[in-house]
Amino acid sequence: MPKVTAEKLTAELEKNTVSPVYLLTGEDVYRKNLIIQKIRAVLHPDDFNSYQSEADKADLGEALALANTAPVFSDSRLIVLTGVEKLRKEPKEALIRYLDNPLPTTTLVLTHNDSKKMKTEKVLAEVCSDAGRVANFDELKKDELASWVRQKMQEKGLKADFDSVDLLCESVGGELNALANEIEKLYLYTAENETKNITKEDVLACIGFSKEENPFELSNAITACSKTRAVALVDKLIDDGEEPVGILSKMTFPILKMARIKRLSDAGMAPAEILRAAGLMYWENRLVSSARSFPPQKNFLNALNRIIDADSAFKSSTASDPKIVLKGILLTLFNK
Repeated sequence: MPKVTAEKLTAELEKNTVSPVYLLTGEDVYRKNLIIQKIRAVLHPDDFNSYQSEADKADLGEALALANTAPVFSDSRLIVLTGVEKLRKEPKEALIRYLDNPLPTTTLVLTHNDSKKMKTEKVLAEVCSDAGRVANFDELKKDELASWVRQKMQEKGLKADFDSVDLLCESVGGELNALANEIEKLYLYTAENETKNITKEDVLACIGFSKEENPFELSNAITACSKTRAVALVDKLIDDGEEPVGILSKMTFPILKMARIKRLSDAGMAPAEILRAAGLMYWENRLVSSARSFPPQKNFLNALNRIIDADSAFKSSTASDPKIVLKGILLTLFNK
């Protein structure tokens, strides 16, 4: 059987169609676990006919012996081995020998969580494809992730605008289990809200920040090259009592990120290559697109030198006026 999409696999299970072998690849553990739950729901295995373990911690000989044994007072048996990428050579060879001729009454589910290593697992992929189904579950890309979040919110009866969804994705990242937890928190947070409208303030409140404080606002102002806004935020953060060294940390990370992007962009690298080389998340491609508007490299070098001096001054308590020091870094960065 050929490799199938996650959507087709889900559709098959909804029709109670189950294969003797499944290989679920990719880094998205959340969606793979949902597929395992669906397989379990179709088969309804009892304790005598169900076995699940991390592959490298399992007694693989016992697991394969069970897989080769007819189910007890049942029509089917379910064996789940997670993280097969961690198996050593000999156990993996034993697993492949079973996959060459799997028992039809057993459903063996394997998960492989390392996409790079999976590229070298041709034999494993081929025998699983011949015996059953191979489906890939890569982490969702920006638009897919936002769509997934909106769908999960709709299932809870929640309504959110694009900015709120983007903020949630940017704050939490692409790990779906964490996002699902945050959506549940939003559902509980708005339990008494009849409209069920989700705002950016609701998102910030639920991920642990007050409605008045956006932890990404200063970083966003810097990466957007908004000098006026960034300077105003420094004033506000100091006036609100935040420690200067903490504000300096919030400034340093986006400046270093911009410097890396600028250097790679100036070297003529393609956007996709810049994302990988700079260690960026896929939703940060907007920064790559705006790299041409970033300050020149000399500005970054001068700003980073001032950051080093500021860090030393703050830690030794020799800085006379934190506002002047911090705003001086921004003025140096955005100096034309």
